[in-house]
Amino acid sequence: MTPKDALTKKVWAVLGATSRKEKFGYKIYACLRDHGYTVYPVNPNVAEIDGATCYPSLSDLPEVPEVVDFVVPEKIGLEALDECKTLHIPTVWLQPGADKPTVVAKAKELGLDVIEDCVLVQIRPENH
Repeated sequence: MTPKDALTKKVWAVLGATSRKEKFGYKIYACLRDHGYTVYPVNPNVAEIDGATCYPSLSDLPEVPEVVDFVVPEKIGLEALDECKTLHIPTVWLQPGADKPTVVAKAKELGLDVIEDCVLVQIRPENH
């Protein structure tokens, strides 16, 4: 799957979302939200972001996302891949920094579609 294909999917989760506006976990969540996506923030250490519930895990989401955007350290990313497989989430988008070789290899072993790119770079007006 290409980044452009992934951006046609309308239900996303941002793993590592945060309420700290200077962090990429916030910028990516806000960018997807502001471009009309249904996007769920996921972070066990945050209760809400801009008034939206932040969920402790992917399993706690009210619906299964089509794409999970990873903005997390390697250890958390590796654990979340198992959850993606269990929930039948087909696509993982690994932001720069979250795309460690071990995470990429495990995602591919699990049969997930893997995108290694930056959502903020890929979401442009011409893509919508």
